[in-house]
Amino acid sequence: MIEDLLHRPAVVAGAAVVAVLGTGGALTRIDPWYEKLRKPSWQPPGWLFGPVWTTIAGLTVWSVSMGWPAVVRDGGAGTMIGLFAINAVFNVGWSALFFTLHRPDWAMIEVAGLWLSVAALIVGMAQFSVPAALLLLPYLVWVAIAAFLNLAVVRLNRPFGAAAAQVA
Repeated sequence: MIEDLLHRPAVVAGAAVVAVLGTGGALTRIDPWYEKLRKPSWQPPGWLFGPVWTTIAGLTVWSVSMGWPAVVRDGGAGTMIGLFAINAVFNVGWSALFFTLHRPDWAMIEVAGLWLSVAALIVGMAQFSVPAALLLLPYLVWVAIAAFLNLAVVRLNRPFGAAAAQVA
């Protein structure tokens, strides 16, 4: 069964991407708390986030589909699955920290791990397929933009958590 899945990279990658983005999306609540946050003038418009994440999802599935035959042939399946799993945890974790727990300050720390996990995916995939690795570059760029946006939100709105309750 597992051996069968290793030879269906588009199906497995597609299902994993949908699960990760679906979970992250479910944790992303555009609620009154978020609406009240001060945001930088350069924040991308809200309508752009869906198409960007959809593009990143498609490029990720394409990357896995393109690179996976070499990954399996060269014995890197376990490593690449591990790198994608770590990235999934960071991806979902950022949404949970920022939107569900209302802790952009904690998310600011976590986004560094998310960015590093994407960089690790690119480096890991490049060992098997440089073109497949390059397909992940937009993901790295988007996470960098998100990190700078996260930093701006923290600077414009701190403190958060218990300190914010004492100020209010």
